[in-house]
Amino acid sequence: MNSKEQKIASFDPNGVGDSSGGLFGLPFTIEESEVVIIPTPWEVTVSYSAGTAQGPQAVKEASPQLDLYEPHIKDAWKLGIAMEEISEEWTATSEVLRDKAEAYINWLEAGSPEEGKEQFENLPDEVTQKGEEFLQWLKQKSLNYLEQGKLVGVVGGDHSTPLGLMHALAEKHEEYGILQIDAHADLRDAYEGFEYSHASIMFNALKLPQVKKLVQVGIRDLAQSEAELAEQSNGRVTIFYDAKMKEKMFEGDSWKKECKKIIAQLPQKVYISFDIDGLDPKLCPGTGTPVPGGLEFEQAMFLVKQLVKSGREIIGFDLCEVAPGDTEWNGNVGARVLLKLCNMMAASNNRLEAQF
Repeated sequence: MNSKEQKIASFDPNGVGDSSGGLFGLPFTIEESEVVIIPTPWEVTVSYSAGTAQGPQAVKEASPQLDLYEPHIKDAWKLGIAMEEISEEWTATSEVLRDKAEAYINWLEAGSPEEGKEQFENLPDEVTQKGEEFLQWLKQKSLNYLEQGKLVGVVGGDHSTPLGLMHALAEKHEEYGILQIDAHADLRDAYEGFEYSHASIMFNALKLPQVKKLVQVGIRDLAQSEAELAEQSNGRVTIFYDAKMKEKMFEGDSWKKECKKIIAQLPQKVYISFDIDGLDPKLCPGTGTPVPGGLEFEQAMFLVKQLVKSGREIIGFDLCEVAPGDTEWNGNVGARVLLKLCNMMAASNNRLEAQF
């Protein structure tokens, strides 16, 4: 009996969560786990309120409180889920650059006065250079796990952080689509001068030719330029606006019918990019840029479940913009989304037996 089998034999999934254990209180090492979570404590370009760099820690701390039983997936906990240690180096770099970027954003919002121009003129380049280093760090880390046959997810940090995983997946797959659950379209070109802005993640993802389709769900706050980019994309970008989906449901359509339309737009291989502000902000009040409206928790999970039922393969995911705020509630909801995404990804890859 190997180490993982021994741990499975001795672990009580019905017991009290072990806060000294790993993610979700599970006993598995990264080597023993089929799903590896990479934390990305980075939020340099956040333009509203900070805190998302502490998201991975908040999710990890809340995770042992969850019950591991998944009614429709047999013995899901045996899969093995583990999270890497949170990088102190990137946390520190983020904090330093975040302070500089905040001063720069305030200067921009003041109309870019002559006073301060010399201080700030090189900052976008400095932040972009570090953003490129961060991308390559995550790409290589992700490729290392993918080449070991592991499934990989990212927990941010702001929404700029998972780009390296998207690049890694582009090297492993000829083509894939992105299902983005979000309040924002994130289709801005170098927002506020930052190439790797949290508001530019999908603009940057579309630079990858392997990304054949971007399907955005729950969008309710965007610029005209972003709407026009989608309209002029020849079908490569499809937006399911929150208000329009709600109107159809108010008129009698079912959420199941909406989900069918969403999934029909996606290719066989799908990457899920889950910004927590895609949910109703009562579920994530600490997030960086909350917007009224959004999906309920079970609405979002139903969509992911329908994606798996359709036979599509989830090749990776990110969960971003969870900020601790003033309450453990944010980490609690983030941890629940994370567990569902891990289990659904594994089920879509036939590593868990699902009966939906």
